[in-house]
Amino acid sequence: MRYHRMRFDIWLTLLIAFGISVGAVRVAEVILAETYKSYVEKHTVADGDIGGRAGKDVFRAQSVDDLLSHDTFTIVSPGIEYRNRGAGYYGNYYMHAVTLPSGERVAVVINMESVQYDGEYYSSEHTLPVGRVVHEDLTFNENFIHQIEYSEPLSRTDFYVDMLGVGGKASQEVYTSGYTSVVQMVTILVCFPLIHALGARIGLFPYFFAPRKKKGEEQKGEWD
Repeated sequence: MRYHRMRFDIWLTLLIAFGISVGAVRVAEVILAETYKSYVEKHTVADGDIGGRAGKDVFRAQSVDDLLSHDTFTIVSPGIEYRNRGAGYYGNYYMHAVTLPSGERVAVVINMESVQYDGEYYSSEHTLPVGRVVHEDLTFNENFIHQIEYSEPLSRTDFYVDMLGVGGKASQEVYTSGYTSVVQMVTILVCFPLIHALGARIGLFPYFFAPRKKKGEEQKGEWD
């Protein structure tokens, strides 16, 4: 087995670029900590709004007919049954198959922060957020249908229930990690060639590509 050692100038340049990227990430984290506050405000749903906590005055849907005949509603689920009947990604949404009291099953995207329950988490009734019907043909996404119908088929696939609204906040760690990863990668990609080129220019490293000779400059012969 042949081993290839990385050239000293390459790993040293990478090490320096990585160190700079760590500093850039620290700066980005400070900035993102402030922008996260605005993000949280924008994605916090008021009670009674779509994706918000459902009060006692919100209609409790019992069947698909109830969903279709009301602008807004909620669904009361026994325990965490709404999380255990199948789920799948539909575009940017993660939807659950929720069983209505009538026994019918529909796809629902849920703001989990607005789910309410009294008593023991696994056995008490859970009141889901305020929702509305969104008409859309879910069968266009075959992978989604295969995922969400792994145990039982949906009763309707021509709509889903939006119980998310503008909710669904990511944690601060998740929110910042996507940005900081990009910052670190871009910093390394930009700094590596610049640092290596500077090192080569002052004679510390060999050039990746030898610099072109100036126009008119001729190489002297052996007898010159």
